[in-house]
Amino acid sequence: MKRFFPITEWLPTYPKKWLGQDALGGLTVGVLLVPQGMAYAMVAGLPPVYGLYAALLPVLIYAFLGTSRQLGVGPVAMDSLLVAAGLGVMSISSIEAYLSLVVLLCFLVGAIQMILGVFRLGFLVNFLSRPVISGFTTAAGLIIISSQVKHLLGLPVLGGNQLHTIWGHIFPKLSQLTLWDLVLGIGAILILLAFKKWLPKVPAHLIVVVMGILAVTLGGLEAYGVHVVGEVPKGLPGFNMPNFEWAVISDLLPIALTLAFVGCLEAISIGKALEEKSGEETVRPNQEFIALGSANMLGSFFQAYPVTGSFSRSAISYDAGARTPLASVVAVVLVALTLLFLTPLFYNLPNAVLAAIIMVSVYGLLDIDYAFTLWKQHKDESLVWLLTCGFTLFVGIPEGILAGVVVSLILMVYRSSRPHIAQLAQIRGTDYFRNVDRFKDAVAPREGLLILRLDAQLYYANVGYFKKAVQEKLETNPQTETLILNAEAINYIDATGAKALGKLIEQLSEKEITLYISGAIGPTRDVLFSSGLIDQLGSDHLFARLLDAVTYYEGSTERSVMAKKVAFQNRGKR
Repeated sequence: MKRFFPITEWLPTYPKKWLGQDALGGLTVGVLLVPQGMAYAMVAGLPPVYGLYAALLPVLIYAFLGTSRQLGVGPVAMDSLLVAAGLGVMSISSIEAYLSLVVLLCFLVGAIQMILGVFRLGFLVNFLSRPVISGFTTAAGLIIISSQVKHLLGLPVLGGNQLHTIWGHIFPKLSQLTLWDLVLGIGAILILLAFKKWLPKVPAHLIVVVMGILAVTLGGLEAYGVHVVGEVPKGLPGFNMPNFEWAVISDLLPIALTLAFVGCLEAISIGKALEEKSGEETVRPNQEFIALGSANMLGSFFQAYPVTGSFSRSAISYDAGARTPLASVVAVVLVALTLLFLTPLFYNLPNAVLAAIIMVSVYGLLDIDYAFTLWKQHKDESLVWLLTCGFTLFVGIPEGILAGVVVSLILMVYRSSRPHIAQLAQIRGTDYFRNVDRFKDAVAPREGLLILRLDAQLYYANVGYFKKAVQEKLETNPQTETLILNAEAINYIDATGAKALGKLIEQLSEKEITLYISGAIGPTRDVLFSSGLIDQLGSDHLFARLLDAVTYYEGSTERSVMAKKVAFQNRGKR
């Protein structure tokens, strides 16, 4: 029960003293969630009220099924942009058709996340490396900020999901900007930045919303062309069955997969970050997949669009003292009360103010400093960052993620195909063996003895490189009589690697060079015995330690019982 419903872990022992902290945290998040949800719905190309719908049932479900105690779930900028990007390339005839696709997309995202969680496939998120994530989020942040410029200027232009497309629509229409939209938007940005710097715990989003509504209402600014939200439907969302058509589902699957992975990655990374602050380790990745999957699947039946963890709301909830998901329940109640009684108040809310909220919130996604750090320390990974960012900005959002993942995998394969191979020698007066290139003056190479260490698994991709490297070392050390392969860093040998090792033993034997293997760990020893390599090598040429192999080479054939036991232990011989 506790495994599938984490709420049963903390609710039975819930201390009463936490109630006030959770209530305060929930109210704080709820106050932020209302304007943020409406703003992010605009990013997704939806009417603002859909951001409030997404902040109801999905948030409540996560409170019951999620494993993070302080994670704030709901609509976020990244997922909103992905929704707009994925559906923006489809031929959609009306807003009703768009809403229908959004609801179906929400269900598909949840279904994919649920499958990943049930089958314990959360490890797949690890293929999104830090440079890929950073490059993608930076590009996404720039696209989101650029997409809101039209609302900040009050321009009647089309949107877009590529940076050059967005600005290509804006520049020709700059002469048509609405001055009061610009004034309200810039003013809201300055107020938000000021509160963020000097009064970070004050609900600045709510303040600029109230100020924007008052400015339009009291100043009659709608008559001067100010664009406002307009009528926001009153009441809670009703039950709505997604339109399950296979032709549509197949079109939505690529963006649904992207949303599922990105959403889970965001939630898990935020949850882990909060764990480091609180000292409580509760996050279970696969259960997070199930929780988010359930939230999105069930939310889709009540007109929600895809949700995930929000860094800003999670941080605010934590800083406000929230201790458990009960804070999220309080936030849901506040959103529900807003939908039931307060929606008429948002009629005069300027779109420029919502755009300002989005711009300031999303600014934190820009991770330019990390790009410079990569350039200084890891130039190959800076290429991953640049490609991911560039493809996301100018080609497409899913294409950007895919490009980053592909290049990361290519780099990984390239590195593993050219592993580090070190020539070792003993440091004078010690039992330590170190790289001769690093310790030139401290080591004492032995005449006729060549020691090599392979710092990787031996498998089909690097076998050729390994054989070539051994051959080159032998050519530069023509007096070699014995080659010791230090296998401490070899964690696996596949069938191709085993065959290559057997061939190497034969070739060395033809040159009257003896091969020793030292320090082989369990999985490597298993392969040596199961593949028959031990018969080619000779059981007396397998050693537990490098020092044992060197001592044996020098003429000492005595080995302790324990040394032999450690050297020869394998699955077939316990």
